[in-house]
Amino acid sequence: MALLTQSYVHGASATPLLGETIGAMLRRVTAEGPGRIAQITRHQAVRWSYADLLGRAEDLAVGLRRLGLKPGDRIGVWAANCSEWVLAQFGTALAGLILVNINPAYRAHEFEYAVKKSGCRALILSPGHKSNDYFACLRSVAPEIDRAAPGRLKAAKLPKLEIVIRLGTEPTAGMFNFEDVAAPADEAERAGLAAFGATLQFDDPINIQFTSGTTGAPKGATLTHHNILNNGFFIGEAMRLTPADRLCIPVPYYHCFGMVLGNLACVTHGATMVSPSEGFDPVATLEAVEAEGCTGLHGVPTMFIAMLDHPEFDRFDLRTLRTGIMAGSPCPVEVMRRVIEMMHMREVTIAYGMTETSPVSFQSACDDPIGRRVSTVGRVQPHLEVKIVDHEGRIVPPGVAGELLTRGYSVMRGYWDDPAGTAAAIDPARFMHTGDLATIDAEGYCNIVGRLKDMVIRGGENIYPREIEEFLYTHPAIADVQAFGLPDPKYGEELCVWIRRRDGAALTEEEVVAFCKASIAHYKVPRYVRFVDEFPMTVTGKAQKFLMRKAMMDALALREEKTA
Repeated sequence: MALLTQSYVHGASATPLLGETIGAMLRRVTAEGPGRIAQITRHQAVRWSYADLLGRAEDLAVGLRRLGLKPGDRIGVWAANCSEWVLAQFGTALAGLILVNINPAYRAHEFEYAVKKSGCRALILSPGHKSNDYFACLRSVAPEIDRAAPGRLKAAKLPKLEIVIRLGTEPTAGMFNFEDVAAPADEAERAGLAAFGATLQFDDPINIQFTSGTTGAPKGATLTHHNILNNGFFIGEAMRLTPADRLCIPVPYYHCFGMVLGNLACVTHGATMVSPSEGFDPVATLEAVEAEGCTGLHGVPTMFIAMLDHPEFDRFDLRTLRTGIMAGSPCPVEVMRRVIEMMHMREVTIAYGMTETSPVSFQSACDDPIGRRVSTVGRVQPHLEVKIVDHEGRIVPPGVAGELLTRGYSVMRGYWDDPAGTAAAIDPARFMHTGDLATIDAEGYCNIVGRLKDMVIRGGENIYPREIEEFLYTHPAIADVQAFGLPDPKYGEELCVWIRRRDGAALTEEEVVAFCKASIAHYKVPRYVRFVDEFPMTVTGKAQKFLMRKAMMDALALREEKTA
């Protein structure tokens, strides 16, 4: 292999892109193995074959069309992981509707924003999740629901929302029941749906996913059949999935990790989707792996840490595991080594991407050397291009850090109803600007070194929080760590770390500082050390550093330093 002379890579591949819609793919895969097990939802005692999944998804698609929903209409789904979510994913695709993923952690204000911004005409929702009462949230935003006939909602704050469909069997004012909408279709209706499906195009938008919105209002990344279907397929190819595989999916369906890296990676390969619980639970996940003989397991690093450190971990037989993906946030090297050694995931892969790129653009291969798999995010995915550029937009040499830009089939159509935001993110050459700092080495392996906005500049020296976190993970008393910058009048910024100690471990601030001083440059030694029991997290397991930063600034009475 020729070594790179600049930080530009492209995924040349003899495997062609899939030129079909999600519905066409589901029909094709079902025809190849109708009796294969497609979906196991343990907390609902659901076990569906591919024929069952297709049939039920067709029932829902026909039911939604009966309600008057038309291609291009938006339909929100607000629920934690459940079998109905999977049906909604495939049923809306068959009906040509645009699925709007609503975060299960959203409260009333965020829910109102997502539904209004995307212009949802319909909504599927569960009664709630954990302490979040979805019906109460809906009523607070649209109190008219209690007096509306089902399908005829007219709400002042949500003017486009007409149809509300609830999960469960209880009757609720203004709402249809999911089972009634998804009642069995007759053969004529199925034939009509199939004929209609042939008119859909793979470049049609099919999904809106809202970004986290940590720097402002969330943006709705608009993705097509072509975007997410192909990304799911090539993710599964990198994992070497076959119909014999069973993938445990404890990550949220509402996020790309669940519905693309999980569901679409499985379905494009005729493999089995296994859902252990509504929300992540370490014991339920370990039980699912053992009971169902799962060969793959997905998770963000914090999920793997929770399983590995659980006091009951040793009682589970995980020897069926072979592969899976650790992604969603930077993957600590030491955690990766423990997953390979203690969970038998010898072919575990690392994936990197963002919602706006459907999401994966880099992934390690099953046969990459372990050293590469634990220290990089692998090579570029097939049919994609990536370059690393400096602040002037010029491609940098291999090994030099800069912003990562992605181009290819995976790049979103744009942000829904936000042309200015789209233009700011996707340049005229159709490169998506990720905001991530990365390096690409001479062999094409990528390493994510941080976020442009997270980089700490102390006295003119650049500090990448990821590097500090990786170093501190090597301390035997540290279970988890997050590093970020705080304003400082002398140096501009100083480094702060929040540390979660291992159960029973003793560790002081002085010991942390001494550990750092012995091995890393003086300017990388944290000025502030705080021990915590947990980090503020998103529902997908990403640490919210902006909240940690605010808490520390409040506690230390720090103010932002003015810049010229």
